[in-house]
Amino acid sequence: MTPAPRRTNPRPHATNAHPLRFGYGTNGLADLRLDDALALLADLGYDGVGLTLDHMHLDPLAPDVAARTRKVARRLDTLGLGVTVETGARYVLDPRRKHGPSLLDPDPADRARRVDLLIRAVRIAADLGAHAVHCFSGVLPANPANPSSSANPADTGNPADTANPAATADTAEDTAWKRLAEALTPVLDAATHAGIPLAVEPEPGHLLATLADFHHLRRLLGDPPALGLTLDIGHCQCLEPLSPVDCVRAAAPWLRHVQIEDMRRGHHEHLPFGDGEIDFPPVLEALAATGYQALTVVELPRHSHAGPHFAAQSLPFLHRAARAIPAGAEGSTP
Repeated sequence: MTPAPRRTNPRPHATNAHPLRFGYGTNGLADLRLDDALALLADLGYDGVGLTLDHMHLDPLAPDVAARTRKVARRLDTLGLGVTVETGARYVLDPRRKHGPSLLDPDPADRARRVDLLIRAVRIAADLGAHAVHCFSGVLPANPANPSSSANPADTGNPADTANPAATADTAEDTAWKRLAEALTPVLDAATHAGIPLAVEPEPGHLLATLADFHHLRRLLGDPPALGLTLDIGHCQCLEPLSPVDCVRAAAPWLRHVQIEDMRRGHHEHLPFGDGEIDFPPVLEALAATGYQALTVVELPRHSHAGPHFAAQSLPFLHRAARAIPAGAEGSTP
């Protein structure tokens, strides 16, 4: 693939009162053709798009993906839209397993399929001039069945572990973290070569679920420069011990991608703005103060049935919230 020129003249803000740039995720516009979705977002005034690589939009497994990517890159340039590449498609690899296979699968061949998808995503992101590639860890397998894995109590060398469920669970989790680090290593190599950050998302219910888990992975990998963070504001409200505002501040040095929606404490349900518990002006103020300049993408994957409606409603809400940011709130990311 021949990399597309990076966009140096982003779409002008509807308001100049804040430095933030807002996008909308195509996983919330799954009933639209990609070209129609991009035109809609440009017409509504969005600065960019969170592009989920999936069969109905830009299929990363299509034999003509290089040609399709060049066409999308030209369209993004024409519309003045920035882009972040997202890899959260539910069934792009397996029509029977949601988000499967994952980077944690006991079967090495299955893990390799997910690694291949992420490396493809890095290449596509480079050709689109994207800000980052988003990914997540996957769910800890309920019963690691790989006989060669130390997650099997019989392989620990300690017969007592077979009668100790806590020890077995700890071993399984240790094995999963090792698998995750090993699987991400070639992806990070590709990201480094392409100059595209890999932005890992803490996802409720996954092995890597919290900011603390992200830092655990970062230490396991030796803190590679290409490893960054996707921060989902709703997830912060859902399960982080810190408030969303404090999560933004704590995440600032590693922040490469932001997803945003409303949510309630303890319930992992992506909600339209105003339907949850988050107070957004302080969150956007904290985000602006970090100096973050990539996209902040609305994430409503279960609302595609009314995607154009929610896209039209979301941007004015965010602009109203952003107008509450005091002048001079823009800072510089550490």
